[in-house]
Amino acid sequence: MSQFVRLIGRRLVALPLMILGVTLLVFVIMSLSPQDPARRALGESASPEALELYREANGLNDPLMERYFSFLGGLFRGDLGTTTGNTPVTEIVAKALPITLQLTFLGLVIAIVLAAVLGVLAALFRDRWVDQAIRVFSVASLATPSFWLALLLIQWLGDIPGGWYLFPSLVSGWVGFFEDPGVYLNNIALPALALGIPVAGSLTRVVRTAMVEELDRDYVRTAIGAGIPYPIVVSRNVLRNALITPITVLGLRVGYLMGGAVVIEIIFNIQAMGQLILDGVTRNDVFLVQGVTLVVAIAFILVNIAVDLLYVVVNPRIRSI
Repeated sequence: MSQFVRLIGRRLVALPLMILGVTLLVFVIMSLSPQDPARRALGESASPEALELYREANGLNDPLMERYFSFLGGLFRGDLGTTTGNTPVTEIVAKALPITLQLTFLGLVIAIVLAAVLGVLAALFRDRWVDQAIRVFSVASLATPSFWLALLLIQWLGDIPGGWYLFPSLVSGWVGFFEDPGVYLNNIALPALALGIPVAGSLTRVVRTAMVEELDRDYVRTAIGAGIPYPIVVSRNVLRNALITPITVLGLRVGYLMGGAVVIEIIFNIQAMGQLILDGVTRNDVFLVQGVTLVVAIAFILVNIAVDLLYVVVNPRIRSI
């Protein structure tokens, strides 16, 4: 157990270093923006004297590293700056981030369920028509971008002329799950499917390959020869060992889902992190884009750390590293 604790400690020690690197990268990139924060705040009609006073008061004339450490100090206090409308970025992100995380989580659940079921079936019926059909699905899913799949789902299932009128094409207003579960699931169904299906295609291939490798191992033949029923061997041993490999790639897929969610939110008019980035770019709001990008990057790091620890829990062999 002490070895396991040390392994977790090493992961957690690396966490602040990675977050620090992300903050530095985001800050430097956004500092290279040609947009003038002073003119953004005071307007195009501001006088040169007023612009210079604003820069001095807000430290915009300070050296880059000095401004970075000042930015870090604000970040530790939960201050990500203000938008062009003088609204705290932290306040806006706090409302939008949970929606993006919910969409990402549901997309991940859809991807995991589809990949687990289809991957196991493809391995159990390898080289038969079931395996071939699942292979076609996985390849087609891999070749389909999530934003294009979102448009297809809107055409097929959305409430537009020619569609089946099963789900709303645009989310007119976000409703939480506990406010109205039916409306919530109705609004989030198409976005979650558009996110989850492409990821399910790639995970299905990983699950199938891992299952086939486990099914060909000697312990499976030994267990079956000893009279243990085949379904028990598959469910208790093969499946448990085979799922270790897909977990290793799960963290990267979560990052894909978070990035895809930003685009999907814009397509379905979901007022979340994707819409914030679009609004920030449209209004040349440097602080808004910087804050949203930083929060998404930190969330991606935290999710990958969590997946890394999950892999350690599932795979006892790595605890001795």
